Amino acid sequence: MCLFQYDDPDPEERTPDGLLHVPVRSGASGPALRMFRTPLGERTAVGFTHQDLLTATFGAGQASIRLSESALRSLAAPLGIERLVLDPALSAPAVTAESVSAAQEPVRAL
Repeated sequence: MCLFQYDDPDPEERTPDGLLHVPVRSGASGPALRMFRTPLGERTAVGFTHQDLLTATFGAGQASIRLSESALRSLAAPLGIERLVLDPALSAPAVTAESVSAAQEPVRAL
């Protein structure tokens, strides 16, 4: 999944309480951070300043946890991830059942 970063707001104005909404997936030992790639392929962690921005990007079913920026960076660092993207938007269209069906049809030469 590729993400695009819009202009970053002033760091002091990001969130009133300093915590980000961070997307997670279910893991065997609890929630695990979801990592992504930038349009150029660099691995990145992501955080959202508001829950509605996370929901608009990933949908209502996306689980999340609240972390400070420094905690998110600390968790991503052992994975070799140094980039943090705040309030990204998807740069690729959402996959639908219709597009998956079309991709499975054979290609015909003209």
